[in-house]
Amino acid sequence: MAITIPVRQLLLLRPSALGDVCRTVPVAASLKAHWPEAEIHWVVQTAFAAVIESHPAVTSVIRFPREQFRGGAFRPHRWWGMLGWLRSLRRGQWDVAIDCQGLARTGLMLAACGARVRVGDRAAREGAWIPCTNRVTVPEGAHEVDRMLSLLKPLGVDPVRDTRLYVPADARQEWLQAAGGRPSGPCAVFATTSRWETKAWPGDCWAELGERLVAHGQVRWIALPGAASERPQVARTAAALRERGVEVVDYAGRTDLGQLMAMIESAAITISNDSAALHMAMGLGERCLGLFGPTDPAKVGPWRRPDLAVRAPLEPGEAVSFRDRSIGETVMRRLSVDTVCQRAIELLESWSR
Repeated sequence: MAITIPVRQLLLLRPSALGDVCRTVPVAASLKAHWPEAEIHWVVQTAFAAVIESHPAVTSVIRFPREQFRGGAFRPHRWWGMLGWLRSLRRGQWDVAIDCQGLARTGLMLAACGARVRVGDRAAREGAWIPCTNRVTVPEGAHEVDRMLSLLKPLGVDPVRDTRLYVPADARQEWLQAAGGRPSGPCAVFATTSRWETKAWPGDCWAELGERLVAHGQVRWIALPGAASERPQVARTAAALRERGVEVVDYAGRTDLGQLMAMIESAAITISNDSAALHMAMGLGERCLGLFGPTDPAKVGPWRRPDLAVRAPLEPGEAVSFRDRSIGETVMRRLSVDTVCQRAIELLESWSR
């Protein structure tokens, strides 16, 4: 049954991770479509604010200073800062708050915000379900986006299929300046890094893929994004591409989040491991291809676009976890360059038509 109270102030809790923040956009779009006059305020980790702060459904971004509070449970001198930040949430006089993350920290936020209606997953981890006034049973095996959209059911909100992201106003010009001297012609963005080695396609595969795509003629050069901490890894991939005669520009540590969005928006295709760049590309035109191994694209891949993902083959009944570091790159290496290249070319040709 839908709630009957007037809804003017909505609090959306999804602080992290970056890819999950991108995937939560349909929740904000659905809420705005249902309550067009309501204000939607989104709690997000400070480092990821740029990806949603320009979204027309979002009234404001409430920055969660995760780094400032990291390890606070064991550092008493940080407790007052954490408590002060939590108390500040109550100032919003929220009618509805929705926890799309379901962890202890968002459970604390839900409890502290004082909203009249507090919605969350009945099976949320770390006790995050406790402060909920409305606990939702999420369908087993649902895609991550559908899981979050199911939280809207007790509110009477119909899901809206809208994954669009909006590049910050100055980011396109900043990207053009940061990309000064880049090669001419269409580029492919290769998001080659991953926090988990088990989800990363091997570097030699990326190099061969780049050579083949450029030879095919749909792209002229390769852009390699990455965080500053990933510079050595990206540099090795860039060197391997150059050895094959491919024009490549290494942007690791040279672009901020807004500029990365502009880079992906301007690319002919973004090919990515199961990482944030893939979900960002979904919101910036859906010109992307995701590479999967130990993770299931049916649950965490491009939402409702199975054609934008390829997965390494698994043995019948084989169960693998990306958290099992002992598997290294063995599962991802099963994903052949032939398979990825063929699918990328099919997509590029279909988009050009």
